[in-house]
Amino acid sequence: MTIEHILIGGGGGTQVALDPRYANRHGLIAGATGTGKTVSLQVLAEAFSARGVPVFLADVKGDLAGLSQAGKPHPKIDERVATIGMAPPVLAASPVVFWDVFGKGGHHLRTTVSEMGPMLLGRLLELNDTQEGVLQVVFRLADEEGLLLLDIPDLRALLNYAAEHQKEISTRFGRITGASIGAIQRRLLALESQGGDAFFGEPALKLEDLMRTDLSGRGIINVLDARELFHSPRVYATCLLWLLAELFEQLPEVGDPPLPKLVFFFDEAHLLFDHAPPALVDKVEQVVRLVRSKGVGVWFVTQSPLDLPDPVLGQLGNRVQHALRAFTPRDQKAVRAAATTFRQNPALDTETAITQLGVGEALVSVLEAKGVPGVVQRCLVRPPCSRIGPITEEERAVVRSRSPVGGLYDQAVNRESAYEILSARAEQAAAAAEQAAAERAAAEAAAKAEKARQPRRSSRQGYVEAATKSAVRSMSSQLGRSLGRSLLRGLLGSLSKGR
Repeated sequence: MTIEHILIGGGGGTQVALDPRYANRHGLIAGATGTGKTVSLQVLAEAFSARGVPVFLADVKGDLAGLSQAGKPHPKIDERVATIGMAPPVLAASPVVFWDVFGKGGHHLRTTVSEMGPMLLGRLLELNDTQEGVLQVVFRLADEEGLLLLDIPDLRALLNYAAEHQKEISTRFGRITGASIGAIQRRLLALESQGGDAFFGEPALKLEDLMRTDLSGRGIINVLDARELFHSPRVYATCLLWLLAELFEQLPEVGDPPLPKLVFFFDEAHLLFDHAPPALVDKVEQVVRLVRSKGVGVWFVTQSPLDLPDPVLGQLGNRVQHALRAFTPRDQKAVRAAATTFRQNPALDTETAITQLGVGEALVSVLEAKGVPGVVQRCLVRPPCSRIGPITEEERAVVRSRSPVGGLYDQAVNRESAYEILSARAEQAAAAAEQAAAERAAAEAAAKAEKARQPRRSSRQGYVEAATKSAVRSMSSQLGRSLGRSLLRGLLGSLSKGR
């Protein structure tokens, strides 16, 4: 069965289309602000959905919510359609499910502290190597003690427990310090002040709920409402990276399917790599490289190719490059870097063209037969079938009311976990200590009462006792004097005989 290629754009008698077989080879959408990146993302998302492929993307500005509404006819759309030489688009809405870490603009997107893991959580909390090592110990302790870490109170309770049993835990797992535990606690407090604690809890997201199709077979487009989340850039980046890592960990190997199982768009991707430690960059590179075999295509959306590390950039086979401005030396470097990532077209000066592209124009290169990069083409991006721009809150509410997962995530669940278990242990220990103290106090009181009941012995002597002692002392004294005189006479007599 031949699957229709995805038309990206065209003009000048040429058209550029993506072969869905190579959609899991990842891609890049780059360009300065206001050059049309959002529309390119929208075109690709609805095209994948139309072919039965679920999509996940983050809506930073609210514009991508328009995917849920049908587009409207416009003369400029007709003009572009004619220039590209394509059939008029069938204006229609795509099936959309809204998500939101804060549960306001969509279904509540949550995970648990355990599923996040110490590495990503350390990144989220901006911990140094020593503090992250302590976090590793705390997670290991939770595993061995059978303590579930579901939300921030669970983690805080376990950190307090570790501080109280610091010597014992250091002996088992390696040295931990109160200073490091205190630093982690302070970072947790800062995370809560940014609303990041809303990301943790239950019910946690199940990946299969991101990989649904509607009754007509179209892939669901999962739109993460990030208008508020984007104000906490590190939480935003960690949330998307966690999702990508979960897809890598949980999905089975499928090789190169005719269609991807899911397409993941990582908007504002530079936030993932800003000040990222080398270990995290290596982890991202590994996930991007290997998740392809799980049937997942990852598209990074950012302003400049320089925002991405070279090892990650090298994994992106499909490119849609919108205009870049060359006002500063760094801008000029970005233009040159973008130009060198394409397979050159002899009929096109790529470096010059990047700075001359108009809004809605792009340089496009996609993988062709056997995964070989095609030559770069300059084209107009095709218009989407859905609305370009945001939607009203009333329209959002209607879409949410039709959601297939509406009753699964909106109500929080708080089952027994580390916080409850450790709190119960602390209460039991306090009760046992109180009982032991009461028993000691009772024993001491009983001993005092018993002592008070015994008769006291008088220290004063009676008349008979005193007379007896006096007589004994008198007899002893007389006997001593008598013996002394006898000994003296005997001694003197001996001396007289000697003379």
